[in-house]
Amino acid sequence: MPPQALSAAAQQRLHQMLAPLVDAVGCDLEEITVSAAGRRSIVRVIVDADGGIDLDAVAAVSRVIAEALDEETPEGPVFAGAYVLEVSSPGVDRPLTEPRHWRRNRGRLVAVEVRAPDSPPRALTGRVQQVDDDGVTLLVDGAPMSVPWAQLGTGRVQIEFNRAEDESDITDDDLEEEG
Repeated sequence: MPPQALSAAAQQRLHQMLAPLVDAVGCDLEEITVSAAGRRSIVRVIVDADGGIDLDAVAAVSRVIAEALDEETPEGPVFAGAYVLEVSSPGVDRPLTEPRHWRRNRGRLVAVEVRAPDSPPRALTGRVQQVDDDGVTLLVDGAPMSVPWAQLGTGRVQIEFNRAEDESDITDDDLEEEG
């Protein structure tokens, strides 16, 4: 019998089971999807961490997840049937929805919709300057703008191919290396 994609409830249970294992490796479990592909299932796992994810972290997460999925329980295997496990980091196009996503993108240019009370939503593009318990501070047109979490929509990192260096980022050592 060919595999079928897991229900939302089953994926949620899988997420609850795997999140502590991924956390123990020092990463955050961002997303799990399971889809059918021929006679196998594809288990896609997205993980992230402060400072980013390297290949060693991906390998460590892959090991703990594969062990958990292959484990026999009194009810049978945790994941029945053949599967392919894919573990990766989120791409630059990942939506910024959690405070940790915003924190990990400090210094990046983002587009976001801000929903202030008693006014229509406003699309903004600014650089993430600070992230704290209250919200995000964006540098918009050269001026800092604090946006509380309740007013902040989903953000998207903007790709910058030719980002001009901020003069405050340049040190005397940088100038000596060029000259």
